[in-house]
Amino acid sequence: MAKIDVVLGLQWGDEGKGKMVDVLAGRYPAVARFQGGPNAGHSLYFEGQHFVARSIPSGIFREGSTNIIGSGVVLDPVTFREECAGVEKLGINPYEKIRISKKAHLILPTHKLLDAAQEAAAGKGKIGSTLKGIGPTYTDKISRHGLRVGDILTPDFAERFAKAKARHIQEIKNLNFECNPEEHEAEWMEAAQWLTKFELIDCEYYVNEWIDEKPMLAEGAQGTLLDIDYGSYPFVTSSSTSVGGVCTGLGVAPTRVGKVYGIFKAYCTRVGSGPFPTELFDETGEKIRQIGHEFGAVTGRPRRCGWLDLVALKYTVMVDGVTDLIMMKSDCLDTFETIKVCVAYKVNGVETDHFPFDTQAEIEPVYKEFKGWNTALSGIRSEAEFPKEFKEYIDFMEQHVGVPIKIISVGPDREATIER
Repeated sequence: MAKIDVVLGLQWGDEGKGKMVDVLAGRYPAVARFQGGPNAGHSLYFEGQHFVARSIPSGIFREGSTNIIGSGVVLDPVTFREECAGVEKLGINPYEKIRISKKAHLILPTHKLLDAAQEAAAGKGKIGSTLKGIGPTYTDKISRHGLRVGDILTPDFAERFAKAKARHIQEIKNLNFECNPEEHEAEWMEAAQWLTKFELIDCEYYVNEWIDEKPMLAEGAQGTLLDIDYGSYPFVTSSSTSVGGVCTGLGVAPTRVGKVYGIFKAYCTRVGSGPFPTELFDETGEKIRQIGHEFGAVTGRPRRCGWLDLVALKYTVMVDGVTDLIMMKSDCLDTFETIKVCVAYKVNGVETDHFPFDTQAEIEPVYKEFKGWNTALSGIRSEAEFPKEFKEYIDFMEQHVGVPIKIISVGPDREATIER
């Protein structure tokens, strides 16, 4: 019996999961997305090509791979159709390679309008939503009002859609938000019917029968610090981005989970509002942003940047049961004379190594400094070539977190990946 291995982001998203799923996908005949929606972009670089996967699993470009959109995902038919058109331009037939769970929830046009209305009403207290309709769709799911992919196959789908739309319009009116709810409806309906070109599956049966015989890789979106339960609430996403989301999003038992690959950057970034203890507001932060091209793959928004936070990393390693760490963007720190790492917090003046419940408390990072390696890592292809200072940086992190760093990325391409 095979296992389902998992790739998770361990920070606030944007860790480089797309590249690593693309690298690892060659070892797995199937890749499955288990949560999230088109608010997250996974950037893939290969053979001179660049593609941003939003709803499509990142194994799509691997020959012979099956790609599953699981029950925990929320799907926008219009965005997904555009994404599939991009895949087709690159010579891939998405209809042959993608399976969609009937239980995945649909993002309606009015979900996006409701998202915008709620953010506008929140004023200075807004979460920093990507306005893709993700939160309102998950709200409908939990309140048992949602529409699912399988509903498209029912004879009264139009009536179900109209009922959901009417409820959303009333909520939008209550927020005094001006909009045209019919503007994108015809396009959405057309794209929703287009989904029936794909094989629509009972995800839980499909996945369990698959891993009875062959391994599968589960691909997380966002990062554990954005988890609805264990992230920096309320500045989080609306789904379970931690390892537990694999079980609920794909319909598998915890005993079927094998390796858990945890991905983190050699520094930290965050998009939108919310606490960020190691955030840098100076020239160093801007230097990291420019060298690391820290701008959203989908939104283009500049990411907030700061030093690596080992308090938060150790916390997410614990929550996710990480077995193998993967460090990304090490090469972006090549030119720094001194590199800092946060090893503890002072929360309201008291030092701790625990991630606090009140993430809006006054948190001061306690740093350990390292001498920079001042060597171009991007051309290195073996561990033996690592400079001494970089090895010391790696060794300290492994000892502090208690999990080995198995893979180190020194550039965006597949080839710029060193396994240890």
